Amino acid sequence: MPFSNSADAQAESWIRTLRLHGRVGSAMQALGVGEAPLRAEYDLEGNPRPATPAPEGDVAERVVARAHQLASAEDSDSTCTTHIFGALLEVYGDVMHRALELHGASVAELQQRLDEFAEHVESR
Repeated sequence: MPFSNSADAQAESWIRTLRLHGRVGSAMQALGVGEAPLRAEYDLEGNPRPATPAPEGDVAERVVARAHQLASAEDSDSTCTTHIFGALLEVYGDVMHRALELHGASVAELQQRLDEFAEHVESR
């Protein structure tokens, strides 16, 4: 059974899941990222944008494998939501950026919140 029929729907599912867990979820909630997008995505003429085709293969497996690689590169003892989000950005690229923007936040804003959280934890 496919994960979702488009990359857009997959990114939306990842956002809905991540916003409930870990540092990324805390940062998303602080930015006001809610369960549903604030607006639908339309082109300049007001027509719904065509869906981006879903990536080939088992995308969840690819995301998890890449998240583990990112955690290993940091010598982290565990893989956390920040690694998963980094992997999602690599796998989905602009699709993930757009999905987050439809929820009223940007990747830059989310990264800033995550950086602030990391600084706060390190200063303890």
